[in-house]
Amino acid sequence: MNWRAMTATGVRTLYPMHRLHGMILLLLLLATLLLGMGNSLHSRLLWVGEQVWPNYYLLNPDATEPTCNLFMDIDKEVERRVQAYKPDPDDLFSSPPDPQAIRQSLKSNLALCEQRHLQFAENQKHATWALGVYKAVEQGLADFLLDNIDLTKFLFIGMFALAAAIAAMDADHIALRLPRNRAEWRLSQGVQFVINGLMVLSLNAYMGRLAQSPGSEANIVLQYAWAGVFGLFMIINAFRFVYVPERMRAGSLALASGLVVPLYCTMGFIAMSYFFFVDGYSSGLAIYFGMMSNLSSMFINIGLYVLVGMMLKQTRVPELLLNLVKPFNLPAPLLASVIIFATAFPTAFTGASGIFILAVGGVVYDELRRAGAGRQLSLATTAMSGSLGVVLNPCLLIVVVAALNKEVTTTEMYGWGFWVFIMSATLFSFVVCKTEGNWRPRPAPGAFRAAVMELRPLLPYALTATAVILAIWAILGLQFNEYSAPLILPLVMLALVALDAGRNSRDEGQSRTSAFFSRSTAAASDSAVHIGALLALIGFSICLGGILERSDIVHALFPEDLTSPWIAMLVIVVMLTVIGMVMDPFGAVILVSATIAQPALQIGIDPLHFWIVCLVAFELGYLSPPVALNHLLTRQVVGETEVVAAERTGTFWHRYERLLLPLVVMIPTLLLVAFVPMLFYAL
Repeated sequence: MNWRAMTATGVRTLYPMHRLHGMILLLLLLATLLLGMGNSLHSRLLWVGEQVWPNYYLLNPDATEPTCNLFMDIDKEVERRVQAYKPDPDDLFSSPPDPQAIRQSLKSNLALCEQRHLQFAENQKHATWALGVYKAVEQGLADFLLDNIDLTKFLFIGMFALAAAIAAMDADHIALRLPRNRAEWRLSQGVQFVINGLMVLSLNAYMGRLAQSPGSEANIVLQYAWAGVFGLFMIINAFRFVYVPERMRAGSLALASGLVVPLYCTMGFIAMSYFFFVDGYSSGLAIYFGMMSNLSSMFINIGLYVLVGMMLKQTRVPELLLNLVKPFNLPAPLLASVIIFATAFPTAFTGASGIFILAVGGVVYDELRRAGAGRQLSLATTAMSGSLGVVLNPCLLIVVVAALNKEVTTTEMYGWGFWVFIMSATLFSFVVCKTEGNWRPRPAPGAFRAAVMELRPLLPYALTATAVILAIWAILGLQFNEYSAPLILPLVMLALVALDAGRNSRDEGQSRTSAFFSRSTAAASDSAVHIGALLALIGFSICLGGILERSDIVHALFPEDLTSPWIAMLVIVVMLTVIGMVMDPFGAVILVSATIAQPALQIGIDPLHFWIVCLVAFELGYLSPPVALNHLLTRQVVGETEVVAAERTGTFWHRYERLLLPLVVMIPTLLLVAFVPMLFYAL
């Protein structure tokens, strides 16, 4: 088990190298953050300039006086031009100039000249050294943003390279099971070496095609960068193949050893097999993986959300929030229900359920165990904690859906998503209370007053977060919403980490600055592993989706003669759930947007209805075997031994409740969401 999976709130990184790469990644993420805020900053500079200097857009501190003649005698000029006329013997249509037309033209030119002189005089009134300095800063920022439009792509590649390299070095890529002996370790590293090598070959084939296309130099540079990244991964895999950690005992491969192969390798192998042997498209893997470069801002936002989650883990905020319900002495089933309702909202602020599990899952699991919950219920609740929040504002996944599909808006999806969340969370509470029993609360006397008192430690955090959000609005004019959340929340969390590094929560003899630096780099170090694992999974998910896009599977499932939206919805529910089982949410949204969405809408399914069903089906997929990504992430934060121990005793339900409970809740939710709305528009 990786040491990061067991880190508690506020724990520092263990090795200097982890601190170093944490600091580098933090700087990269902050650079992307500042670049993302560049347009807002420039807009704010223009607004301030207009408030200080009227007509700021027209002012130029380097303007020169107009050279046109402001005191021209129009009558003399007309007479001079008429007298200067000489007929051209070679021009059959030559005719003397019209004095009236010349006069009118000269009057227009004189009026324009007067306007230029007036503008110059007005410009000179405000052309101070302060305007010159301010204009230089504003124009410099504008030029920098224009000249570095592609800089985001290279920052993303650098972020991915660093994060995925750390994940490869520490063997933290997401797999169904961790290696348990040296043979399984070498199997995992060897397969990764092969898949990364296939990616380099595909990139080489793609660069060969680009070399024959004029004007593709910039794209070729990007492919060279990607080739260097995967070449680095191959070096790391070769090193880790030879140097096996001492903790790995000797052993041999078994039938279940294939589970140690990272999921991204399985996806890459399937995609490459199709592209090479079926489609004859050797550059397919590189092209589909390269789509991440075109959507680099979105994937950088994922990295920023992961950083938010890991910084949240470095503060006492999760524990302080759970302290609010401790005075009521809630029994385990009721506490699990409260956690499901409460954690959905912070999930929406961390972008996706997986990020929230990585950040707070350990705290949720420990609190449930302290309340008397069994391991299975604790694991199920941790896996579902926040899963339902993907339909709430300001979740990044809905922003991506709305950006890729103009038929729906974030406002519509958040509005209907709230009621879907209420329904599913209520169903969870009902199932847990019926299956567990002992759900009635027995609060001690004065519990409400004690809970109110627990709000006091949270007040400084709330005020700090509000102050940062208001300061950003005042300085940049950037309001907090679903689009700005990935940019604002990291700054909010940095402020909360600085606040939490106070005298009461840092080590003895440690300064606030040292504690803040230690926790920030620790959060970035944890982020590096999770960003690398998630982005590798997303990239190869997109490659796997390329099979669906290039094959005739969609046409076979949605033939032209299919006119029943009911049958189409049944097919959609099954397909989206299967996609959710094997793909990450962001890669799945890109795939569905490119393949399934339009045929479904053409059959008559409402766009808003389709995408709400899509999100619920994905969440069911993330909680369903054989992959069950949320369960894999839960295993990372609570430890594999806890998962294994939970399956040893009890009835079938209690032995596998961690898997069955989410299915019992999400399957009815999906069926209700999928088919009940159709009674109102598909009959």
